[in-house]
Amino acid sequence: MTTDEPVLHPVGEKLPSLLQSGEHDLCPGCGEPVAIRILLETLAELGLSTSTIGVVGIGCYTAFARTLDVDLVQALHGRAPSVATGVKRMQPDKAVFTLQGDGDMVNEGLQEVLHTAARGENVTCVLLNNGVFGETGGHMTATSVLGQRTKTSLTGRDAEYHGYPIVIGDLLAQLEGAAYIARGSVQNAGAVAHTKRMMRKAFESQMAGGGFSMVEVLTMCPTGWFVPTAEGPGYMGDTLGQVHVMGELKTR
Repeated sequence: MTTDEPVLHPVGEKLPSLLQSGEHDLCPGCGEPVAIRILLETLAELGLSTSTIGVVGIGCYTAFARTLDVDLVQALHGRAPSVATGVKRMQPDKAVFTLQGDGDMVNEGLQEVLHTAARGENVTCVLLNNGVFGETGGHMTATSVLGQRTKTSLTGRDAEYHGYPIVIGDLLAQLEGAAYIARGSVQNAGAVAHTKRMMRKAFESQMAGGGFSMVEVLTMCPTGWFVPTAEGPGYMGDTLGQVHVMGELKTR
């Protein structure tokens, strides 16, 4: 007996094994859920699911803390790298990472990440950079590029008035204690694949005792950028991506 019904083949889990729920309160078009998926998939594929401790800073992604199936510590604004330092020194066999936004890492906690890298602390910092303080209203951050509109730079960031953006990945790459520094994005499928390889290299470096590692992920924030959701990836490439250039900035 024949049937015209299509044969359905399993395509695998839709959610990473370390993500308990795909629901979140972030805006449509936000790139952070994709970045977090990459992080969780990497940890699982490296066999680090039960030997990881994350330190979460302040930002939109703190809402994910209740759904990430890894041990997490909440840090004060900008202090995640220092907290991660303490965690790693007490638990050297664990994979320790921070999850921070550009406002958290580069505005509020620039000294924390710089000194952590300078000391060569064997932790991995993951930066989700969209160039705005997304959770607190969408105002300008230290990584916002010239000409970028935010709630506090409605006519675009102006160098004379606001100063120049801090290109944090390039800055960290100059420090001797940094072992692996890379910058990727989630603007399209190819970029996601490249970023995931960077994430894997960063954690492999940490588990080999290489020293400080950081992966910066450029993410979309169409709400904070005042652009339609569908234009977010293109806008990111034309603005942030032209200053915070993607690629491996340091390998050792």
